[in-house]
Amino acid sequence: MPVNLHARQWVDGALDALLPSHCLLCGARGRGALSLCPACAAEMPRNDVCCARCALPLQTPAPLCGRCVKHAPPWDSAWVPFRYEWPLAQLEARFKFGGDLAAGRTLSLLWGGSAAPAGLPQAIVPVPLHRARLRQRGYNQALELANVLAKHFDIPLLRDALQRDRATGAQTELTAVQRRRNVRGAFAAHFDRASPGHIAVLDDVFTTGATLAECVRVLKRAGVARVDVWALARAPAAR
Repeated sequence: MPVNLHARQWVDGALDALLPSHCLLCGARGRGALSLCPACAAEMPRNDVCCARCALPLQTPAPLCGRCVKHAPPWDSAWVPFRYEWPLAQLEARFKFGGDLAAGRTLSLLWGGSAAPAGLPQAIVPVPLHRARLRQRGYNQALELANVLAKHFDIPLLRDALQRDRATGAQTELTAVQRRRNVRGAFAAHFDRASPGHIAVLDDVFTTGATLAECVRVLKRAGVARVDVWALARAPAAR
């Protein structure tokens, strides 16, 4: 079961009284472990109007976006509670590229405080980094987020079920087609025992979905019947 909300609020209140936090964005008085002031917390861009299949932000409500109508993605459902916009994008950049683990904790708490998706998975699998990138960065941002969500929902975390066997170039400046080519064949699935029937593969930001799609295909080939994708934030449609 998820962590009791009233208990967490009580703990936050006690911590705030003993060790007042400051907002990571504006420096004003923070709110408990979240380390955001109420004003900055209220500005977090919620992804409330989006495609039910790929979580793409939409201008008006619709069951599916145009891309999912034409080509259904390989995953079964998506949970992405935020849009990749300011000010959340600023916290994400500090976490992912600046080594700011405090920003990562705030993002984890924001994610855990969002409305849970219907039908929780049997396990969470983070998108892995190649060992060379992991040495360079010092931590895997997807794993850091997955740790918190796994505890929040009391779901097993399979941190080694996916491995990145081939180093890939950065996806940032690539087109959608180039991103798909870049990650093709980069991942492998490894289970110590029979694979769970329902897994959520988790990443920090969902841009084109190329990395997540490749992970989903690998897990399904390994015998997982249902694979959902979870990400903290969804970027607008890319090329």
